[in-house]
Amino acid sequence: MRIIRGKYKTRKYGIPKKFPSRPTTDFAKEGLFNVLEHQMVMDDLDILDLCAGTGSISIEFLSREAGTVVAVDQNYNCVRHIQEMAKRFDCTEDLLVYKQEMLRFLEKTTQQFDLIFADPPYAYPHHARIAEIVFERDLLTEDGLLIIEHGKETDLSAITHFRFSRTYGNVYFSFFQINQEDE
Repeated sequence: MRIIRGKYKTRKYGIPKKFPSRPTTDFAKEGLFNVLEHQMVMDDLDILDLCAGTGSISIEFLSREAGTVVAVDQNYNCVRHIQEMAKRFDCTEDLLVYKQEMLRFLEKTTQQFDLIFADPPYAYPHHARIAEIVFERDLLTEDGLLIIEHGKETDLSAITHFRFSRTYGNVYFSFFQINQEDE
């Protein structure tokens, strides 16, 4: 795995054998960030990375100096790996890591975020619930963006505030945002 752009560009990092998480491919990650750079200004954002797994999305945001990241994963090995990566990339001040189930985190947090990225297992049965909680609890800032990564079996286009979807190989990203027409 590698960092695609920014201050950590081309730096590679390994993932331990038998790691409990599926990393977002470099191809999909590059596509995602190309879309994001055309959707929003990537400066000084408060970012939430749910099911953070390998931490590659969190580190990619920090490499681009996009702001601060809160990474949440329920697996101890994932949390430990992300903490080790934060030390390795010297970004522990900008990357807060929590061991918690993502829906529970969403139900308890009081913080608003400019961008929320969720990458649950593709077989996860509650993709729609992520969006419901985010919008019910008003967890996005005024122009905030929610992105849910999923497989082809999941269709989120009927969910309120759905804007568009992008596909990169077997990786699907659904984008959600409140705009003035929704209010």
